Amino acid sequence: MQLHCLGVSGYHPSQTRQTACFMLPELGVVFDAGTGFHRVRSRIATPELDIFLSHAHLDHVVGVTFLFDTLYKKETKVRVHAEQPKIDAICQHLLSPLLFPVAPPCQFVPLKGDVELSGGARLRWFPLKHPGGSVGYRLDLGDRSLAYVTDTTAALNADYIEKIRGVDLLLHECYFPDGLDEFAHTTGHSCVTPVAQVAKAAGVSRLVLTHVSPLDDIEDPIGLEIAQQIFPDTILAEDEMVIEI
Repeated sequence: MQLHCLGVSGYHPSQTRQTACFMLPELGVVFDAGTGFHRVRSRIATPELDIFLSHAHLDHVVGVTFLFDTLYKKETKVRVHAEQPKIDAICQHLLSPLLFPVAPPCQFVPLKGDVELSGGARLRWFPLKHPGGSVGYRLDLGDRSLAYVTDTTAALNADYIEKIRGVDLLLHECYFPDGLDEFAHTTGHSCVTPVAQVAKAAGVSRLVLTHVSPLDDIEDPIGLEIAQQIFPDTILAEDEMVIEI
């Protein structure tokens, strides 16, 4: 099972990073639809595509408006999963006729319990603390598993630690380097040390840092070595990176 990193920035794109979008092509699963969603088209390998949104902030949902191009000359059926209030906000505001005059070719599906996916995969979702609310996801397929946790403030007392325990790969937001803890808490984002501590406490196998700030568009904007000192098997996601799970 491969994870394709199609957008790893937070807030807005930079010269090297698009905003949040991750894809499991063989399962037809996409996590979030930021500006990186334009890269989905060439990777579609299934007759159905399930997009799971963490929340409704623009850097995670604007790609829903790309679906006409994404599905051009394709017969792919698309479902967009999110909490009902987020679906309502997307339909009322992002897809307002004044902003986007034609509804995109997809079905919106409110999150209600676990989701059964192709090949026997099971996806579970859980709440995260973030302004406006967010959710994380855990996907299990046989003996392989991953968790996607974005737009939240990492802490050793976070409720979601038990939800991600023991996963093979943890994809976790890391918007800030250390030293901006107060601002991270205010905005609902994470600094590098708490993220690495969460990965260690949850007993995950690998940690991939994502949703970095676009303000410093450099190779390592968050301090990767700091995370590796706490949790050695840590890497920083980059656009179009492919990770084997």
